[in-house]
Amino acid sequence: MKTNPLMARFAGQEALVEPSQTARFESCLAEAIAHPRYGEMASIDGSADFWTEEGSWCRPYIVQNGILQIPVKGVLLNNFPYALGDWATGYEYIWEAFKRGCGDYVTGAVRGIALVEDTPGGMVAGCFDTVDKMIALRDQVGVPVAAFAHESAYSAGYAMALVADPGQIYVSRTGGVGSIGVVTSHMSVAGAMEKAGLVFTYISSDPSKVEGNPYQDLSPAAKARIQVRIDELYGIFVAAVARSRGLGESVIREDLKAYCYTATQAVSNGLADKIGSLEDATSAFAGFLDDLSDTQGEEAMTTPVTAVDQAAIDTAVATAIAAERAAAADAAATAVAADRERQKAITGHAEAEGRGALASHFALNTSMSVEDAVASLKAAPKESAATPNTTNTGFTAAMDNTPNPEVGANKDGDTTVDEARANGDDVLALIGNTGLRGFKTKN
Repeated sequence: MKTNPLMARFAGQEALVEPSQTARFESCLAEAIAHPRYGEMASIDGSADFWTEEGSWCRPYIVQNGILQIPVKGVLLNNFPYALGDWATGYEYIWEAFKRGCGDYVTGAVRGIALVEDTPGGMVAGCFDTVDKMIALRDQVGVPVAAFAHESAYSAGYAMALVADPGQIYVSRTGGVGSIGVVTSHMSVAGAMEKAGLVFTYISSDPSKVEGNPYQDLSPAAKARIQVRIDELYGIFVAAVARSRGLGESVIREDLKAYCYTATQAVSNGLADKIGSLEDATSAFAGFLDDLSDTQGEEAMTTPVTAVDQAAIDTAVATAIAAERAAAADAAATAVAADRERQKAITGHAEAEGRGALASHFALNTSMSVEDAVASLKAAPKESAATPNTTNTGFTAAMDNTPNPEVGANKDGDTTVDEARANGDDVLALIGNTGLRGFKTKN
């Protein structure tokens, strides 16, 4: 079976995707690769001019009523500088469209930018760097930005929505936002291989080199290392949401978690601001722009300009990345400390007495909570210590009941002990009695 190259990008990688939309996720990638013009995209030259007329079908630039509408639809991909219908959108395309829109805003050709979203999420790679660059450029040129979740803006899609100005995330009545989390998976086919009578052997410089392969079960140590990576990326996501939405990180982690929220729930918990259809939301955003300026922008699509200060963008992005990495490091350290406390609480609990091996297993090889581990320990029988048999072991019986040979050099009484020790006969006699040939006493 031929592998879908877009799907293969997610194999064994962390993803910003809502798991409940797996079927849609897979369908989007299948439809994208089956697009009749998919093969043409690689031939579109973007090195000199990203916005060639030749590539307008997969790099749309749509301005309506002075508002640039950037599609953020389908699965979001890194190293994919295209927008392919409702199925796949590249972070590079979003950035280039946003950058051009900011240039047009400087010249007055664009009044604002709207991210029109309907996505189950996408790749981790490229996501947060793109968001940081967009926010830095937004702040530099002052362009108003809104995000429209019509219908959904989940995971990586919600990360993109964070570029919107405060108060400018809209959700359709039947739409949703959220899924603030990171996920990956590992599938082991070791059992199936064994049943089929097949053995797959990796030969590597170190066992860690082949961790995560599908032909072996995932070890606890390998799973723990993957979890550290997931926690670090989650820390970056949480920090980004906290920065853009004014929410405490503890609220995001402990209350919002990675749940998906309906429009009314999202407005209530602070993840979104307004509810309405795309037409209503567009009109509301246009009214917001009117309040900012009495001047209506033109719809003309200009040639991209370089009126933005790249050095300022780079500085702002570096600052944002540094802050998010620091937050992620703090989150990882907190997670490690919390897990150590969990381990201590399990192994040091009263119910662990007499069940030490099981308690250590729960603490070190699983992610069980203290409560669940204690409950399992309480239900398990205590370990019985083996009592050594000191009365009549097999060895003792053999020694007591079997005549033992005399191995001394003076066993026949013809040599005294002192004489035997002096001439070495005692040593030779001992060796001889072990059955080795060629050894005899001197006399």
